Amino acid sequence: MWENLGISPVEALMVAVSAIGMYFTFLILIRLLGQRVLASMSSFDLAAVIALGSVAGRSILGYTPTLTAGIIGVATLLAMQAITGRIRQSRRGSAIVSNRPLLLMAGREVLIGNLHHAHMVEDELHAKLRQAGVRATSEVACVILESTGAVSVLHRGELIEPDLLRNVQDAGAIPPELIGPSQRA
Repeated sequence: MWENLGISPVEALMVAVSAIGMYFTFLILIRLLGQRVLASMSSFDLAAVIALGSVAGRSILGYTPTLTAGIIGVATLLAMQAITGRIRQSRRGSAIVSNRPLLLMAGREVLIGNLHHAHMVEDELHAKLRQAGVRATSEVACVILESTGAVSVLHRGELIEPDLLRNVQDAGAIPPELIGPSQRA
């Protein structure tokens, strides 16, 4: 039966093991390199992602790709994604799998160390500010690189609820006059 599918049971197992290995490799690299890897991509980043996908696909499918190997590879990757999603539902699991949100700007001050830690340059930060409708740095309360790779820009005007900053790395650098009282009862 397996011969009719173009793959032996051992080859099918190797596809699944390779998919799991590639999944963990990407998970570890994203964890080490930070959430910036997930942020909006430049044309260079898109080319790199396409190349990475090609390498990963070839590594997972083996010497002679077959439809069955592709189905096993995709099913394994989706199963790993579902398992990771379940792990992230707990606080401890989320801390293992995801990076903490990172403060990039506190008021008008750019946190250069955090920008470097996030593998971002000031030009990228300025682009995010413009996209958020910021015309002057005096309008900024804070900028946060989220664990998803998205960049959140909070504007001055309304005080920031402390609960919104609970897990943000270096949130203490935000000027106190920009933070309101906790809304918890």
